[in-house]
Amino acid sequence: MWFRLKTKGATALVAATALVALAGCGGTSSSSEPAASGSASSSAAPTKVKLQLQWVAQAQFAGYYAAKDQGYYSDEGLDVEIVEGGPDIVPQDVLSAGDVDYAISWVPKVLGSIEKGAKITDVAQIFERSGTTQISMKDKGITSPAQFAGKKIGSWGYGNEWELFAGMQKDGVNVKDVKLIQQAFDMNGFLSGDIDAAQAMTYNEYAQVLETVNPKTGKLYQPTELNVVNWNDVGTAMLQDAIWANSDKLSDPAYADQTTRFIKASIKGWVYARDNPEKAAGVVTAAGSQLGESHQLWQTNEVNKLIWPSTAGVGMISDAAWKQTVDIAKNTKNDDGSTIITADPPDTARSNTYVEKALAELKTDGVDVDGTSFKPLTVELKEGGS
Repeated sequence: MWFRLKTKGATALVAATALVALAGCGGTSSSSEPAASGSASSSAAPTKVKLQLQWVAQAQFAGYYAAKDQGYYSDEGLDVEIVEGGPDIVPQDVLSAGDVDYAISWVPKVLGSIEKGAKITDVAQIFERSGTTQISMKDKGITSPAQFAGKKIGSWGYGNEWELFAGMQKDGVNVKDVKLIQQAFDMNGFLSGDIDAAQAMTYNEYAQVLETVNPKTGKLYQPTELNVVNWNDVGTAMLQDAIWANSDKLSDPAYADQTTRFIKASIKGWVYARDNPEKAAGVVTAAGSQLGESHQLWQTNEVNKLIWPSTAGVGMISDAAWKQTVDIAKNTKNDDGSTIITADPPDTARSNTYVEKALAELKTDGVDVDGTSFKPLTVELKEGGS
């Protein structure tokens, strides 16, 4: 998830709102550290590749940092530079401009860019589930979007609001029926009572609340004190973190082959993060993340839950999930009556071709790409995420 301005697949930059790193745990694999495939020639000079993230170093991107740290990119003949995002960075724009080779971004945000002319393709859908929720204090009695009417509802905006608006409209609540609050990328407004139901990523803002002391009890807030509306349960979840490639360059056999190798190594990185969550959180910390230790592990764990278990192999783009995302993008209106897109995206907006090849090679190598036996950790948060 990025934050603060253009997007939000990440966390707020401010130290006080540091995200909690979670580390999903234990999906059984044939090896806790996937073996190298050895598909790239050891004698050839590695190909330099740039990956644009949505935000700064954090466990939302643990798989990519692990793939670099563990040498999986090198095994595929790639010298990958991970480029951190920032408040004014829109990953798909950086990719479209040709400044990087691949980018991580949410699908609905990129669909809007594609309709405006960006020629980029979702080549691996890493997050299978949405991490966006709307949370409220138990005493507010808000357990569904139907109960948002007349309430103060927080929204980050900047393209992060569509699941919220779709969920409301599904329950017959229009944007004009609520008091929409421009929510900062922290939970201060929620904790002060200015927002009845606030947006919160499972791997960040939700944890920020749970690592805050409840002044009424003198202890950290507990999950039992909160109600959570999860868009996966409501049926308005949209696809989030995906690997995007340059559509035009995919016609070049060299770039197409590089894309398969990049996806393959990235997936191995995510398998590593699944089977070694504590180590993966440490890798991200070493890469420069400013998040606290318990928050970082929390984030790794929660991100793993969005990936594992994988229905058809991590990275595969589900027809049903894609259709749901597109339908919401076309039919859900925001506060000024606009939608994300006005027509179906072109066929070039997505492709399973490269991830299918990558998964086939990984399976041959004995790598567990489904994680059917994945079991998340129980992470103990500390005050401030320390």
